[in-house]
Amino acid sequence: MRANALLKTSLLVKSWQYRLVYDQGKRVRGKNFSLICLPNHTAGNRLGISIHGVRQAVQRNRLKRIIREFFRHNQKFIEPFSDVVFAVRPGFIPDSPGEVAAAVAALLARRKA
Repeated sequence: MRANALLKTSLLVKSWQYRLVYDQGKRVRGKNFSLICLPNHTAGNRLGISIHGVRQAVQRNRLKRIIREFFRHNQKFIEPFSDVVFAVRPGFIPDSPGEVAAAVAALLARRKA
């Protein structure tokens, strides 16, 4: 396994985990994304991705892949021991991975401010 790979334990997988973050987390809204964060008591940060309204599977999977990569490479922007859910707004189809990364970085910066 690669040393810098995103582990399965770094992902939110159960519906109750998502529900807990949605109900109790703090939300930051952007043009194409919402970011919901909640402190947790596990060994590290965990990522959840919620995509509704993007009809083509290729586009959905591309968005998820780009968000996962950004999360993996930019752990320093996220407070330690947090559950983070990125909710993609309906109809968002990015032109480039940089557009997604810029939108996600802007949300994380707004959250810290």
